[in-house]
Amino acid sequence: MRRVLVTGTAGFIGFHLARLLLSQGFQVHGYDGMTDYYDVALKRRRHQMLMQSPAFSATEDLLENHERLMQVATEFQPEVIVHLAAQAGVRYSLENPRSYVESNVVGTFNVMEAARELEVNHLLMASTSSIYGANENMPFAEVDKADTQLTIYAATKKANEAMGHSYAHLWNLPTTMFRFFTVYGTWGRPDLAYFKFTDAILNDRPIDIYNNGEMFRDFTCVDDLVRGIHLLIDTVPMRPDSRVDIPAGDSLSPVAPYRIVNIGNSEKVRLMDFIEAIEDAVGKKAIRNYMPMQMGDVPATWADTSLLQELTGYKPQTDIRTGMKQFVDWYREYYQIPA
Repeated sequence: MRRVLVTGTAGFIGFHLARLLLSQGFQVHGYDGMTDYYDVALKRRRHQMLMQSPAFSATEDLLENHERLMQVATEFQPEVIVHLAAQAGVRYSLENPRSYVESNVVGTFNVMEAARELEVNHLLMASTSSIYGANENMPFAEVDKADTQLTIYAATKKANEAMGHSYAHLWNLPTTMFRFFTVYGTWGRPDLAYFKFTDAILNDRPIDIYNNGEMFRDFTCVDDLVRGIHLLIDTVPMRPDSRVDIPAGDSLSPVAPYRIVNIGNSEKVRLMDFIEAIEDAVGKKAIRNYMPMQMGDVPATWADTSLLQELTGYKPQTDIRTGMKQFVDWYREYYQIPA
């Protein structure tokens, strides 16, 4: 049974990935700090569900605790590490930037140290579409220059990519960074827009729609996202001395076993169309409060996922109406709201 250490398993994406890996016969050890950025009860419920599998075990501690992380990793001896834990939230980074540096930079460094010392077969780490920042050429491709981040959250993730490349080069550590695009789905985070919109519509509260609704996002269903991560586990970047050339469009580093991969739905969706999908799933219209663009936000994101498809043969394709119907059904069940 293959062993995978996953950070952030009580979180939205980490929970879904752990559940998928367990269903595929992996042994998973989760590592999560259970911070109170949002409802800890939701995090604990996710872990309780994972604990129903005998192949799952977990540690509750912060990634900043290097000694504890090394102890856990050394005892578990993972073949693969998937690093998802982070201080998330673009808007919260305006209020508490220090937490992003401590968690996303120091915590990620500790994960990389563990991967180096244990000489894992593959280190996979989460990045974000926010990396593309002020880029205007779309769809965003992994080989595009991305040096204009607009928030400290995006800047810490850009730092993670640079740190990951240096470790891949220095220690010959196969590393894949995957950039997420606006993830939504069941067991989601209450701070995310679609979650807040659903709650507000059901309770007859207005929803804030920024930039007067003139925004586009590459909305990605979490089930599609974690399937992409699962497939990338065995897509190990080749070392420089074992390859002839790098195909056009491949972000593989010329000097390290390191690659960046977008995981998105490869579709630019109007925010208003997404809101309409939520309204249809709920069965009620939203009270709309149109607002100007918020500081640090971008008007559009759109992923070029041709590299993911080339590497794995997989293309995410859950449409927003199907995905939001699944979420609203889960929301009603979890919060015991009758249809």
